[in-house]
Amino acid sequence: MVNEKSEMPQLDLDLWLNQDLVKRQNRLKSEFLFLFESIGNHFENEFLQAVHPQSKGKKISKGNDLLGFPYQVLDLIRDFSPESGINIRYLNWFGHGFFLFLIFGHKHQRMKEQWLERGFSFSLSESPWDYPEMILQKKHTGKFSEIPGNEARLQVWFKPISIQSDFQINLNLLTEEIKKVAEILLLPLERKKE
Repeated sequence: MVNEKSEMPQLDLDLWLNQDLVKRQNRLKSEFLFLFESIGNHFENEFLQAVHPQSKGKKISKGNDLLGFPYQVLDLIRDFSPESGINIRYLNWFGHGFFLFLIFGHKHQRMKEQWLERGFSFSLSESPWDYPEMILQKKHTGKFSEIPGNEARLQVWFKPISIQSDFQINLNLLTEEIKKVAEILLLPLERKKE
């Protein structure tokens, strides 16, 4: 039982009443959400279904406390099947950076070299959702020999993306990244048609 006044938390009233800081952070969150909406609007559902017929479309999610920091997520395709799923995810984690994640079912393991060549790292985390472990504890690899094979679970690839202050530059960069990922994912489908 805590009775001593010194052990009780003190409210930071200066921060709480700092309207400029609160407005600035909320404006920044809104600007990133608009960026995510613009990226999502750039890719029609038909395009996503061409990449993966089981696509469930697009979704933006957000939260306020990933290790005490707000975050925003844009998911494209949204099939999280451990066997054949595909998901393309942008994670904007305030205070830590902006990341592109590729989440695949184990049937998509054959493309390891393409992802490594594109600057992606393979997550060695047990959970496909443990961003602190992957990013902060650096539980990932960029070496082909260290990537485990034939694990019947979701496989996660990711890389940091350098964001600029200019909206249009970011929109162009982030849509191009998705197009490059789609090109790689479409290669096996193109070979089947030949």
